[in-house]
Amino acid sequence: MKFLIDAHLPRQLVRWLHARGHDVVHTRDSPHGNRTGDSDINRRSIEEERIVITKDTDFVNSFVLRGQPHKLLLIATGNITNDDLMHLFTMYITDIEIAFTTNDYIEISRIAFIIHI
Repeated sequence: MKFLIDAHLPRQLVRWLHARGHDVVHTRDSPHGNRTGDSDINRRSIEEERIVITKDTDFVNSFVLRGQPHKLLLIATGNITNDDLMHLFTMYITDIEIAFTTNDYIEISRIAFIIHI
């Protein structure tokens, strides 16, 4: 799978997903770095068919209203340590991989894995 990780999430997640065989980029690697605008993130996700992983709920509105980004994984945990975030991905990665084969918007929190239809 191809992922685009938003600014609020650690580069550790890039390395972890890459080690699982995924094609992963972080906004820090974009020309504008962490100041890359949502519209640029949406455009890139559509052009490259990348799943945006973000904590930014503005992407939910964009997805629902305009179908952008290409696909969306919302991290709805509030403040979370990197270790706790990586633990959530370790728990849910197989579910995420399976769910995105047929779904476009998924949300994970500290206590739930939600597939939005």
